[in-house]
Amino acid sequence: MGTHESQFLSARPHSGNKRVALFLPTLGGGGAERVMLTLAGAIAERGYAVDLVVAGAAGPLRTEVPAFVRLIDLGCSRVLASLPGLVRYLRKVRPDGLLSTLAHANLVALWAGRIARIPVRIVIREATTTSQVPTNAVPLRSRLVPYLVRRFYPAASAIVAVSEGVAADLVQRSGLPQGRVEVIYNPVISTDLLARAEQQIHHPWFAPDAPPVILSVGRLTRAKDYPTLIRAFSLVRKKRKARLMILGEGEERGRLELLVRSLGMVCEVDLPGFVPNPFPYMRKAAVFALSSAWEGLPNALIQALALGTPVVATDCKSGPREVLQGGFLGDLVPVGKPELMADAIGRTLLNPRQTERKGLERFHRETITEAYLGLILGDRAHG
Repeated sequence: MGTHESQFLSARPHSGNKRVALFLPTLGGGGAERVMLTLAGAIAERGYAVDLVVAGAAGPLRTEVPAFVRLIDLGCSRVLASLPGLVRYLRKVRPDGLLSTLAHANLVALWAGRIARIPVRIVIREATTTSQVPTNAVPLRSRLVPYLVRRFYPAASAIVAVSEGVAADLVQRSGLPQGRVEVIYNPVISTDLLARAEQQIHHPWFAPDAPPVILSVGRLTRAKDYPTLIRAFSLVRKKRKARLMILGEGEERGRLELLVRSLGMVCEVDLPGFVPNPFPYMRKAAVFALSSAWEGLPNALIQALALGTPVVATDCKSGPREVLQGGFLGDLVPVGKPELMADAIGRTLLNPRQTERKGLERFHRETITEAYLGLILGDRAHG
């Protein structure tokens, strides 16, 4: 038993307000982690006791854990290794409900609930269309996940998909009845988002009269297909002055930097890494571009729309088409086609589409939090 667990093993089960637990692999800088931190803070604001239980609490978002949310670090480098600690947490603290996200963490949460043998609702959240992941791009254990999903997901108290596309994908690969999967969008838009977007940034590219900046935000992973965006930008710059900035960190950095150098664009492409507050960059960008090969629900795309930034996105599975209302709110282009993405970016730079914010209320923090509470606590009065 690690020392990380002393913070809850010495505590008695709560006897006052209901307690909600949220389970995550790490506090990395991805969209799923950000959503869970947002939900944790919103639920705590409603007067519930909230535990953020993390297999290993390393990552850039550790400093973003909301006030009044208790961080439980199980001290494990792998999610599977956190199973015994999660079982002990459930037995000792006995939360009223637990929400988990990402397939491997969802499985561990379900196994922990079965082993702990206590009355706790376990809600699992599916965040992406995993059937789109190339099978040769993931380790063998990840290829077992579809079988394990079919075997164990039916035991969940409730199953959430973050978009209609993710729900359809999950039903197809799991054999779950369609009625077992509920779509709840991500709590992406809040007054805090708008306030944080007003903060000042001092990057020279956003100085008055500087060339327009094309921006993308997300982890540097294969799913985001940033090579397509970089190649598209190389075509855009042949016709007009512009710059490309990609905020995020990840395993594809070396490959992307090599591509930028090979195209002779070192002075026009910037990869600053993880930025805790990307919203001022979004607000000042000329175009927000999403080049993903696959998604679940692209949070950054929604945030850019909410901030009034013109957008261009790939029509990948899934999310962009739902978010952009079939192309009404921004251009949709085929996946992996730099020429078509360059054309769309060029058109948007010349004639920025006025962002229509109608319909974005479905991504508001308060609405989404109530829907999740209804499932986590089994109380439909919330949802």
